[in-house]
Amino acid sequence: MLYVVLLFLAISLLLYVILAGADFGAGIVELLSSKKNQEQTKKTIYRVMGPVWEANHIWIIIMIVILWVAFPKFYNVLVVYLHIPLTLTLLGITLRGVAFVFRHYDAFKDKSQIVYDWMFRVSSLLTPIFIGMTFGATVSGELIITENYTDYSFEELFIAPWLNIFSIVVGFFFAGLCAFLSSILLIGEAEANNTNIYLRKSKIATIVIILLGFIVLTYGFFNDIKFVTAFVNNPYAIGLILLSALLIYPLLHSIKKAKQILSRALAGLQVLFILTAALITHYPYLIITKQAELSLLDGIAPESTITVLGISLIVGGLLIIPGLFHLLKSFKMIKILER
Repeated sequence: MLYVVLLFLAISLLLYVILAGADFGAGIVELLSSKKNQEQTKKTIYRVMGPVWEANHIWIIIMIVILWVAFPKFYNVLVVYLHIPLTLTLLGITLRGVAFVFRHYDAFKDKSQIVYDWMFRVSSLLTPIFIGMTFGATVSGELIITENYTDYSFEELFIAPWLNIFSIVVGFFFAGLCAFLSSILLIGEAEANNTNIYLRKSKIATIVIILLGFIVLTYGFFNDIKFVTAFVNNPYAIGLILLSALLIYPLLHSIKKAKQILSRALAGLQVLFILTAALITHYPYLIITKQAELSLLDGIAPESTITVLGISLIVGGLLIIPGLFHLLKSFKMIKILER
């Protein structure tokens, strides 16, 4: 049953990155658009994502529950030592949600709309950056796990692990990935005379994430960050990255031809390959500290708890996934079956 729990954890992570990533990316695309295009992008975002945007966060809730119940030691390290970037992430999600609602449903259309617009755009950029910085902190080797907090300063324990160059670059890489996913999604959702806007942005986003990915690996390798050196020396991880790279040409071609289904499928595959490469590099040691490497399976919950959780996830999946599929289909977010 442990493998069932791990499978649901991996699927939830993948779906959150793809769906919520495209959601965050929409705000980034809007932020980086010209004033003329911002208004058009705003209308497109609301029409496409308005009915379903809250559903995206179900996956992060599932991830949190699984980590809390099945892997309490791992969860405890995250929420104690990385509570600042995680709190900033939750704050960003909250502010973004508030701005998304009020800029459309506020009864009074006044200058407050400008505040809501900028709140939505800036939080859409900062939130994925903090998510990426949190992941960067877990593998940067800067974390210090201790029972004696007085032996270290607050900055050493709770600031330095995530506020460093490597984690920041990883944060920007994830934000770029979100913009990449969103721009590809918006190609097929924009009106015909606005398609070129997102064609151009998706090409730019593709180049940006390639450059940021190169910077992450280069900086990590020359600064002897254990996760990166293990990544570079892992043939499976490198193979997956090469597969992802091979998809760049057909992806750019599908973007140029505005093939919305093919471009979305190729983008999803690239994200799958990148995430899988990152996870298998050091699995199950997904937290690298200055003292040691912590395994996801350390301090795992009792077998009886894992069994109950696994059964609950299976039953919940059978109830939730069809409903989610129907929701996305009803608002034409899933178009493959219509072609």
